[in-house]
Amino acid sequence: MTEMSLAAPPPGAPTVRHDVVARSLPALGLRVAHLLAGLPLAIGAFVVAVAGFSLGVSTLVIWIGVPILAATLWAARGLATVERRAVERVTGRALPPHHHRVAVPGAGRPALSLAMVGDPQAWRDLLHAVLGFPVRLGAAAITLAWGVGGIGGLLFVTWEWSLPGDRHGLFWLLSGTGSRLAEIVVNTVLGAAMLAVFPWLVRGLVAARAGLARGLLTNQTAALRARAGELAAGRRAAVAAEASTLRRLERDLHDGPQQRLVRLTMDLEATSRRLDDDDPDRARPLLDEAIAQTREALAELRALSRGIAPPVLADRGLDAALAAAAARSPVPVTLDVAVPGRLPAAVETTAYFVVTEALTNVAKHAAAHGATVTAVVEGDRLVVSVADDGRGGAHSGKGHGLAGLADRVASADGTLTISSPAGGPTVLTAGLPVREG
Repeated sequence: MTEMSLAAPPPGAPTVRHDVVARSLPALGLRVAHLLAGLPLAIGAFVVAVAGFSLGVSTLVIWIGVPILAATLWAARGLATVERRAVERVTGRALPPHHHRVAVPGAGRPALSLAMVGDPQAWRDLLHAVLGFPVRLGAAAITLAWGVGGIGGLLFVTWEWSLPGDRHGLFWLLSGTGSRLAEIVVNTVLGAAMLAVFPWLVRGLVAARAGLARGLLTNQTAALRARAGELAAGRRAAVAAEASTLRRLERDLHDGPQQRLVRLTMDLEATSRRLDDDDPDRARPLLDEAIAQTREALAELRALSRGIAPPVLADRGLDAALAAAAARSPVPVTLDVAVPGRLPAAVETTAYFVVTEALTNVAKHAAAHGATVTAVVEGDRLVVSVADDGRGGAHSGKGHGLAGLADRVASADGTLTISSPAGGPTVLTAGLPVREG
């Protein structure tokens, strides 16, 4: 807020922007703290980078160097993350994106180490730890020396008495006459000048650190290329998921309603012949059987339609749809849904599909006594989890009940993780972005 004065300023008097001063002082303090804190960070990063790289390269011949290099790059990656967050906080602007290669989920430690060593951005992070050392060291030293020198010069009159009487320092020479008064004036003026320039100096040093971080710790081209690959994989997953769904529907229609409709046609034809023979009593059992076949076919069609998207999902939202799915489950289900309002239709449909498919597998394969379904929005993601106390051993491999579920989640730009050790419990978690577009 702008400070208000009870007395009006005289006409023509300059207006002092107290709010600008109030905002600039904390900003200057934040920049100074950022530069000074960079000194221990620079030392730690440099020691880790040089020592880890040297030890890793020297032991590559006996293969111990690979995990050492991987650990060094992992540490450099973490330190680079700290630097990115620090630069974004002090500048108030987000850095361009970057991209780290990751190993295949579930890969062993050798694969993880090789993936880390083969990650170009990890090496850029390591290079930043080395090249950033003199930049951050110099920025911290200049900030500290300039600030202390400016304050010391401005307050020279308060500590001048402690200096020896026969001094012949720089400020003494600049005074020309060597008198105490002239020396105090020169020191005070120079100190004030240094402090006046100090905010611009600090801003320039912050920009230097930010420029180095932007040059080495970001890679927008690689990030965009990786994002394009993820979108292409998502499209392929969507096509595969839809193809799998169509095949399943075709199979279910052929094995269920279609067979019942064929049986219904045969019963109606037999009933028609009985009526032609003027024997309605013999036709009655056939009519009863036809009615039963009709009801069963309708029930199977309703079950198939629920597997696509139930009307309650479109009408009342994810909360009500998941409650209906939990009520239909033969295994007792505890439901915990905290979803504020409606989400994008694709997100709700995918989340519903994940829960119904998971509950179906729990009922068929888990031998569980109970299951828990949770759905909560965390930031910009909907996190859906299905847990059961069954025998475990579930995975999304081909030929298993969860096959195709990962593709369905990937088509919505989400992630799916399954934890199911032998003996249980099984926890299936899907994260779905809730942003539009």
